[in-house]
Amino acid sequence: MLNPIWLKTFTTVAACHSFTEAGRQLDLTQSSVSEHIRRLEESVGRRLFVRDTHSLAMTPDGEAMLAHASVILQALARAESQFRAPRLKGRVRLGSSDDVALGPLPTVLAAFRDAHPDVELEITIGMTGKLYELLDAGSIDLLVGKRRLGDRRGVPLFTGRLEWLARTGTLVDLSQPLPLILVAEPSVTRAVVLDALAEAGFSWQVVCTSSSHSGCIAAARGGLGITVRPQYLAARGLTPPLNAASLPTLPSVEFIALAARRLSRPAGTLLQLLYDSDLRGSWIGE
Repeated sequence: MLNPIWLKTFTTVAACHSFTEAGRQLDLTQSSVSEHIRRLEESVGRRLFVRDTHSLAMTPDGEAMLAHASVILQALARAESQFRAPRLKGRVRLGSSDDVALGPLPTVLAAFRDAHPDVELEITIGMTGKLYELLDAGSIDLLVGKRRLGDRRGVPLFTGRLEWLARTGTLVDLSQPLPLILVAEPSVTRAVVLDALAEAGFSWQVVCTSSSHSGCIAAARGGLGITVRPQYLAARGLTPPLNAASLPTLPSVEFIALAARRLSRPAGTLLQLLYDSDLRGSWIGE
């Protein structure tokens, strides 16, 4: 068995080329250093050093052992660091837009839960505009959603282009106001869509309003009108209208992570995981 104490002594001797100096660094007597090396050599059945009164050199087996010893000691150090660190405890209040919740968020939350099982997660799903209000009121710790128009706070995570969707086979009558299915105010998507239509000179009528994207998708499947969704989120039974090319091109929206000014350690840890994760990932449609 490769005793980590012997390995530490071995790597120290190899680094400083001296039993005496290794003993000084490790606070060991020279005889203890020699004993560690002797027992390590007996354990592996190989000579690791060639030593005389004037010089000390590693054998080829010693050089091979050095590579293994470094890896083993590094792995032990990482394990000790992980298990010595106090386990995170507490609660994180996370707000997420429903389009993010339908996509990559479950994978991130699963990873966080696996690493920090003692942290309670309190998740609020809603429109990004409402989540901004909750964050500013101190009701949630973190927000993941679309960047609000005119608000430069938050760290960008990814961008996604919006597209028009309707029941498969729909041909929009462009001679009439566009029948829109939109999420309720305050909504970043709603504001972006109406701004794009106004700029392009289109008239519209909001025929259905929902508190969630899921409600908009259900109404669109029922043929009530056209709605909008990020391109990466597929929805069964919905496709761009047949004459979508005649509709205004919609811009991309930016998804961000935004945190309260004062974060607990658990909330800060989840925020870092969000930054480090590939949230663009594999998105899930309903």
